[in-house]
Amino acid sequence: MVIQPNMSPRAIVKVWEETRFIFDAYQVPLTEQPLEQLLSDTELEPLLKRLNNHVNSSSMTCTEGG
Repeated sequence: MVIQPNMSPRAIVKVWEETRFIFDAYQVPLTEQPLEQLLSDTELEPLLKRLNNHVNSSSMTCTEGG
């Protein structure tokens, strides 16, 4: 997983512009606050999964140490 709960929606969209519609769908504002402060755990988990699936991020695409 590349997109983490300590990242802000604004920072995520800056790197992956194509994720903007996901934040719109979840009604998450594009702020500087970390996702973990904006959402409850039950809201955060599916959002992170959808974001990472969308940007094709998984443990298979991550390299050890980087």
